[in-house]
Amino acid sequence: MKKYSFILCILALLPLTLFAEHARLTRSGIIIVGSGDSLRAFEPFRGQVDGGLGYADAVNEYKHTFGDAVNIYCMIIPTAVAIYCPDEAKEWTKDQQASVRNIYAHLDKSVKVIDLFDTMTKHADEDIYSRTDHHWAPLGAYYAAEQFATTAGLPFADLSTYEKHVIHDYVGTMYRFSRDVAVKNAPEDFVYYTPKDVDYTTTYIRYKLGKNRRVVGEKEPEEGNFFYEYEDGNSAAYMTFMHGDLNTTKVKTSTRNGRRLLILKDSYGNAIPAYLFHSFEEIHVVDCRYFTKNIVHYVHKNDITDILFANNAGHAYAAVTHQSYKRYLQQ
Repeated sequence: MKKYSFILCILALLPLTLFAEHARLTRSGIIIVGSGDSLRAFEPFRGQVDGGLGYADAVNEYKHTFGDAVNIYCMIIPTAVAIYCPDEAKEWTKDQQASVRNIYAHLDKSVKVIDLFDTMTKHADEDIYSRTDHHWAPLGAYYAAEQFATTAGLPFADLSTYEKHVIHDYVGTMYRFSRDVAVKNAPEDFVYYTPKDVDYTTTYIRYKLGKNRRVVGEKEPEEGNFFYEYEDGNSAAYMTFMHGDLNTTKVKTSTRNGRRLLILKDSYGNAIPAYLFHSFEEIHVVDCRYFTKNIVHYVHKNDITDILFANNAGHAYAAVTHQSYKRYLQQ
């Protein structure tokens, strides 16, 4: 008995992280690390190091189309697996950082790159990604927006000037993706921030989808809220921003500097605009899946000065993403 007591004492002295980092792969292909309040669930990355060049080609085509009249930025957003995957689970995922930087290497030199890997790694001990959802957290988007504004040479409001909101008992999409009860039993706080000391109005063109999630109709432009409130425990809390993806959004702010931004994005990009109301006088948001107009005409009509591509790494590698962006130039 003395032998076992000695072993138990030694185990008690070991850092808890040795146990919290234990990783497993679910039948649905989701990686789960840790347990309880330290649990984190994320999707593996499937992109190859030499892939994703269609995305680079699409970004370059926008730069060639608009020339010096419009600043073009490319921000490929790391997903959680690139920041938090422990060594023992790396055999289940591809090298996301090397893959994304290969895309950056194929961009026209006049495209301004917003490489977030170092930034996200620097803040990895903060709540920059949701533990139970496939999205990043609003705090992660704040740091990304700050890096973008710095690159664009624009003012940026400190987070201390924002109002903090908390939705408790949040369990996001990773429970539905994994069907793993451990994820369901590891709720977290969803924390988001709303800007102060700046006025803004939000106008939407909302889309109606038919079969295969294709746009079959759209409503007339209408004003609405940029932020939507959700109660504690609501699994859709990430839809706080613009109520999701099924719209083209225009935000007109009280900032006056002649800069007008167009964000081309997937759902990760939804959390970015609210941190830029102090930086741009207008922000337009177009989803990579839902847009019905010719984007060249849209840019000229709205006097857009800056275009930011803001897609997560998975979307950047999906052919449908760069195919849509190229189609927007022609449709």
